[in-house]
Amino acid sequence: MNLCAENPRGPARAGFIVGPTGAGKTALAIAIAERLGAEIVNADSRQLYRGMDLGTAKPSAADRARVRHHLIDVCDPRRPIDVAEFARLATAALNEIAARGRPAIVVGGSGLYLRALRGGIFPGPPAAPALRATLAAEAAAHGASALHARLEAIDPVSAARIAPNDLRRVTRALEVWEVSGVALSEHQRRHRFSGGVGAGLILGLTLERVRLGEIIDRRFDAMLAAGLVDEVRGLVAAGVSAGGPPLATIGYREIAAYLGGQCTLAEAADRARRASRQLAKRQMTWFRREPGVQWLDPERAIDQAGARFAEFFAAERAHPDG
Repeated sequence: MNLCAENPRGPARAGFIVGPTGAGKTALAIAIAERLGAEIVNADSRQLYRGMDLGTAKPSAADRARVRHHLIDVCDPRRPIDVAEFARLATAALNEIAARGRPAIVVGGSGLYLRALRGGIFPGPPAAPALRATLAAEAAAHGASALHARLEAIDPVSAARIAPNDLRRVTRALEVWEVSGVALSEHQRRHRFSGGVGAGLILGLTLERVRLGEIIDRRFDAMLAAGLVDEVRGLVAAGVSAGGPPLATIGYREIAAYLGGQCTLAEAADRARRASRQLAKRQMTWFRREPGVQWLDPERAIDQAGARFAEFFAAERAHPDG
């Protein structure tokens, strides 16, 4: 893929499929892309990484043979990328697809990544290594929850969006405050995520909570049966840090803790299932707040989504600059 490709007709617009983990986004996207001759751009922050297959529910090789996918297996997990780099890669992929006259569907549950792609990214103040080291030492001494409590006091909006154990994002939010004297949420409000590819058509998949939880539990059990423990073991052996991104991802971090002797496999699996259900709840909260999302039931979504995307892409072809 030519990451420097530009679309001569202007910034590419795309259709989006969003929703919580386990809702069936990938299957729907592949079905719709086959029907409409579209290509898929991944917006799952962990499917970007090579070797992270089972735990991310990455589309299979057979699925990728059916429909062309972009931003799958493009990063080394030993060198994590940030949301700004993702937005750059995804925008380049969308421009390349548009330049070839093909429709594009962006698929994923990483809300911040999708927002950054749609509306641009707030770059923020530069990193402050000494401050980060101080915050890391504080987290090591008192736990990540202590940093999250401090963030809640100075920036409750960001604290509500960031999980207490997401040390990387908590640290960055505190860093923004300390360096600029302005809360991260206020920076983002002022920025309003300007400069991205545009909203396009956004379809969301939603399921009743208990039903989604059952799907999530079964899916994690299937990941274990397919060899998730060996996948995590191989990543750690290859030099991927067990305590940092991207292995801090749900499912991977719990299995890494088991491999490190911190818990039994049964305990790790239980923690991963519970954390996945909590993630799904946070994702739904995030997407419910996003403007313009049209919600569908996965069991009846194929025909509805197919019709809406067909109409959207037809309008785009008729009015490419509209």
